[in-house]
Amino acid sequence: MAPTEGRGWRAPHRLLILSCSATKRRDTGWIHAIDRYDGPLWQTVRAVNPDRMRVKVAVLSARYGFLDSRSPIEDYDARLTPDLAQRMIAGGMNRRWPRPPSARKPDTYGESPGCQIASLSNHGTRPFTDVALAGGHLYIALMRAFLDGFRNLRCIAPDARITEINGPIGIMRQQIRGWLEESWP
Repeated sequence: MAPTEGRGWRAPHRLLILSCSATKRRDTGWIHAIDRYDGPLWQTVRAVNPDRMRVKVAVLSARYGFLDSRSPIEDYDARLTPDLAQRMIAGGMNRRWPRPPSARKPDTYGESPGCQIASLSNHGTRPFTDVALAGGHLYIALMRAFLDGFRNLRCIAPDARITEINGPIGIMRQQIRGWLEESWP
């Protein structure tokens, strides 16, 4: 009997949370985030996971916050700063991103981190058992700050394996490729 057929064994549910990219396709209008971002890490994800079936991919964007990579986004130019990261953390699981363009506008813009990751985990009915966080130091710190909230929503299993991918871009590309290509025992 193959390992995937054993009784009680279940294939891991995998999530990659990847930082946004300064390099973007400049197409006008709205396109899926996974197609909009065009930096080296995103190119690696598309090359290794072309059918987008191997893992679920979420983005942590300086403009949009946490987002399903299949969500349509416009072209933008924003950088994650320590101040913005602190505001995102303070907003918690329910604060919508992006924020309204003015304080007088209703807070109906964007989506919350909890909503985005919950939808990827079938609203907690299939929590992720293997999660990779990939990006620069500030992005990794921000992703880490939300892990307990995702666990509390049952989006990530309490005993999930968490892998952090950070370093020089060439090393990160190798590590993302390796993580995506791994087979579960």
